[in-house]
Amino acid sequence: MFALVDCNNFYASCEEVFNPSLANHPVVILSNNDGCVIARSKKAKELGIKMGDPAFLYKERKEIRMLSSNFALYADMSERVMQTLESFSPEMEIYSIDEAFFHLEDSLPFEEECLRMSQKVKQWTGIPISIGVAPTKTLAKLANRSAKQNQTGVFVLTCPEKIRSLLENTAPHEIWGIGSASGEKLKVKRIYTAAQLADASDSTIQSVLGISGLRTALELRSIPCFPLEEEAAKRQSIVCSRSFAEPI
Repeated sequence: MFALVDCNNFYASCEEVFNPSLANHPVVILSNNDGCVIARSKKAKELGIKMGDPAFLYKERKEIRMLSSNFALYADMSERVMQTLESFSPEMEIYSIDEAFFHLEDSLPFEEECLRMSQKVKQWTGIPISIGVAPTKTLAKLANRSAKQNQTGVFVLTCPEKIRSLLENTAPHEIWGIGSASGEKLKVKRIYTAAQLADASDSTIQSVLGISGLRTALELRSIPCFPLEEEAAKRQSIVCSRSFAEPI
């Protein structure tokens, strides 16, 4: 069984660990040049602040705490979280600075084990996490999104009926590895939900999404196609951005 751990609002949570008073305010983390928003706390998201928004839009908002990014801190906190998680499972893939996949033994009581994991990470690092458990990595991603809406922060997606219900209420572009452009292509084939994608023929899926998309569809059918990777793939892109208060 696969589990995905995701640190909640990671950059903002790191800042709150060392300055607890920030928890009472919407927190926004800015890019290196303090030009735009790269991370938000839950309260900031509730205000409608979006990723990539220019910082000048909120300079006059006294209730919002705007902080320069501190990537050295975030990397150090990430390492502490990952080391804590390793005590639960030696088979782990660090997917990003705030996410990790790992294996859980089928014999374990999944919800109890995940709650124990969440409590230990919170106690040892101060970082809140969400955990999604499912038969494949793609389904674990979907389960993790539901976990963020649970009070416990844990969502176990193993029951076939439960999986089907979630897929029927998920659009294809919301699936890990399928973007909005691919979602539009699927609409041409009258595929509007993740359930319809899972039910589509292999040839139809491969003609639209290629072999990688077919593997994703198989994962939606609870067939594991993406194993854990010991080393995360290197990122292939980088962004350098600037923002201005007026059109240039």
